[in-house]
Amino acid sequence: MNDMPDLRAGFTQMTEGTAEDYRIISGNFKEYSKGLPDRVLDHLNLLKGDFGGFPVDRLEHSLQSATLAHRDGQNEEYVVAALLHDIGDTLGSFNHADIGAAMLKPFVSDKIHWILEKHGIFQGYYFFHHIGLDRDMREQFRGHEHFEDCAHFCQAYDQAAFNKDFESAPLSFFEPMVRHVMAAPKQSIYVMEE
Repeated sequence: MNDMPDLRAGFTQMTEGTAEDYRIISGNFKEYSKGLPDRVLDHLNLLKGDFGGFPVDRLEHSLQSATLAHRDGQNEEYVVAALLHDIGDTLGSFNHADIGAAMLKPFVSDKIHWILEKHGIFQGYYFFHHIGLDRDMREQFRGHEHFEDCAHFCQAYDQAAFNKDFESAPLSFFEPMVRHVMAAPKQSIYVMEE
């Protein structure tokens, strides 16, 4: 909930906005942005019960991916990326990797962003040939500095996270990590450097 008084800008077009209007908007934005982790976690829960034909639902797949990354000693940013890599499945069924990557871009390194953005193509190595697509589609990125990082992500944490008998850490285990990673953007046009 927003603790700001119910002040609103007075313009009908942005060209009429004043510094005071944008002070009000900025104050509201600052408060609203604090709730981002809650909204992300709520959205992640939409994956529960959505099997899409897979052996486990999409939430369990996400939890398995994050648990595997955590057990493997990956850092917090990486684990959060593993948890949220498929969060775009609900709104971007045809470009889910782009959704997750865009959502986390302000909060993660360029390497993690690239892995998230390209993981759909790299994951295709494991199944594209079964559905009439080129399993080597990822080869277009061969030579990129993060090629092997993305290949490892998919091999170790994505394609390996469909085990009905796996004991994943619960979402509550990862919640503090999500909150920490999303506490302050590393890069955003809406945040001034101090």
